[in-house]
Amino acid sequence: MSVILTVFGVWQGQNMLRMLQTPENIFTDGALYLNIYIYGFLFLFLYNVCTGIFTALGDSKTPLYFLIGSSVGNILLDLLFVIVFDMGVAGVAWATFAAQGISSLLALAALLHRLKQIPTTKRFPLFSFHLLGQISVIAVPSILQQSFVSVGNLFIQSLVNSFGSAVIAGYSSAIKLNTFSVTCMSTLANGLSSFTAQNIGAHKESRITEGLKESLRMGALVCLPFVVIYLFLGRYAIGLFLDNGSPNAIHAGMMFLRIVSPFYFVVMVKAMCDGVLRGTSSIAYFTTTTFTDLVLRVVLAYFFVKMLSMDSTGIWLSWPVGWTLSAAMSFCFYRMRPWQHHGPKPKRRVAAKS
Repeated sequence: MSVILTVFGVWQGQNMLRMLQTPENIFTDGALYLNIYIYGFLFLFLYNVCTGIFTALGDSKTPLYFLIGSSVGNILLDLLFVIVFDMGVAGVAWATFAAQGISSLLALAALLHRLKQIPTTKRFPLFSFHLLGQISVIAVPSILQQSFVSVGNLFIQSLVNSFGSAVIAGYSSAIKLNTFSVTCMSTLANGLSSFTAQNIGAHKESRITEGLKESLRMGALVCLPFVVIYLFLGRYAIGLFLDNGSPNAIHAGMMFLRIVSPFYFVVMVKAMCDGVLRGTSSIAYFTTTTFTDLVLRVVLAYFFVKMLSMDSTGIWLSWPVGWTLSAAMSFCFYRMRPWQHHGPKPKRRVAAKS
């Protein structure tokens, strides 16, 4: 999959930038960065696979260490390539490529070492169609769901690009901050998915509700500082990415954070309920809520901007609406207790012969 996407990205990367209405004054740098970043897809896929297996083994610390190392290495390489070697945008892209590549290869080496220590009674085949089928049942719907989310985000990006480079800069800065906070919630939700699946396997379904409650408490504690910082210190947060940004760019970024951040508690509830649904293999429910969020955001963004002639604020307003409705749906699906269908079937009693 990574090879296919790499070839497609190299082939159609610039055309996709044009489809997104990328302004000419940033098109060349955008295409340069994208072309280099695309070559790192293989490393990105490899790292995510390793992280998934580590998490399934109950080890969330090891991939965290590799992620921290990759992030720190990325920053140091950015400084080296941009400041020392004066490579500009290409230097930033190559720094990301190198940091992700080294981190993914080290993660793979550590994972193989860990797996060799697990005692087995037989030698497993190099490739198994049976296991591929089991994984695909959950993976393929999830892949499609994430792909449609990315396509929806492209529509949003295209709408943002229509407002010019200042709004693009403000949105790019704000979305980085937003992604950081939402990623914290989704990571907690991924842990809840593993917890849910493990307890279903152990026939301890009663612990699922307890796990959700504790995850909601943890999620609320994670959300609180983000909401406070983005609401009251948004200008300084945006300044981390816009050193000498124009007033219009800073205003756009601050408006996004002020509108979206209070609803982090809502999206946190959705993420945790989705985590339980994923852990119970209830992919249809999980996909439904995600599609609802995506479609609402895209449709409302275009409605506010094109039909009501609003400025970029109309795009930002679409996020809370989509999050709120999809969170309500996720909670309703959770209340249906889908894990009850995974319990052991009661044995049928046979009457004794006289």
